[in-house]
Amino acid sequence: MAYKEKEIEKIYYSIGEVAEMFHVAPSLIRFWESEFDIISPKKNRKGNRQFTKEDIESVRTIYHLVKEKGFTLQGAKEMLKNDTAAVRDKMAMIDSLRRIRQFLAEVRDKLQ
Repeated sequence: MAYKEKEIEKIYYSIGEVAEMFHVAPSLIRFWESEFDIISPKKNRKGNRQFTKEDIESVRTIYHLVKEKGFTLQGAKEMLKNDTAAVRDKMAMIDSLRRIRQFLAEVRDKLQ
């Protein structure tokens, strides 16, 4: 039985790492932080932002609304004010459907 090393999970991510996850500039993450109160990373002694998984999920929600759905910042704020959980549920459903679509495409390609 082979020993499989468990990947160490990070607790905090830098703003550069978060920006890279979404293929945006760090300045956009800082701007969104100033505009949306759901993004509130901790800062270390040097003042560097430390994003948790929850912060990253908040960035992902805003990214979805603004970049994927085309909402204005004000429209995104309204959506989040009304029901952040509903927005995240819809995002989860869309992600799930994308994974199913990808799986079905892979099955189709193997059958051809």
